[in-house]
Amino acid sequence: MMQVAPNPYRHYQENAVLTADPGRLTLMLYNGAVKFIRQARDCLAARDIPGAHRACLRAQDIIVYLLETVNREIEVGRNLSALYDYMYRRLVEANVKKDAEVLEEVAGLLEELAGSWEQALKLKVEQAAGR
Repeated sequence: MMQVAPNPYRHYQENAVLTADPGRLTLMLYNGAVKFIRQARDCLAARDIPGAHRACLRAQDIIVYLLETVNREIEVGRNLSALYDYMYRRLVEANVKKDAEVLEEVAGLLEELAGSWEQALKLKVEQAAGR
């Protein structure tokens, strides 16, 4: 039986996820969801319906995780929860209708969130450094 060589990139990715603080993990989740939405869009363009379905499901799973972990005790958490719920419903619609425009809408929302989240993380680091 042939031994498969370990994949150093996969090991790096796993380690990055396991050691990420919650803020960095959230950013990784946003970026991952965008990646899967783009894959779904590309699969639709290539008429790979099963591939589009799988990619949509992966993005939906990320949104469900974000929905389940958001802190609804604070206003920003309630607002994020409503936005995640909206994005999830739109992803389901895009998956059922195979609608690339809806995928783009959700990807755009996630990219905006990721940009804001990244800025907040940078500000947090700067404040921690005493700047």
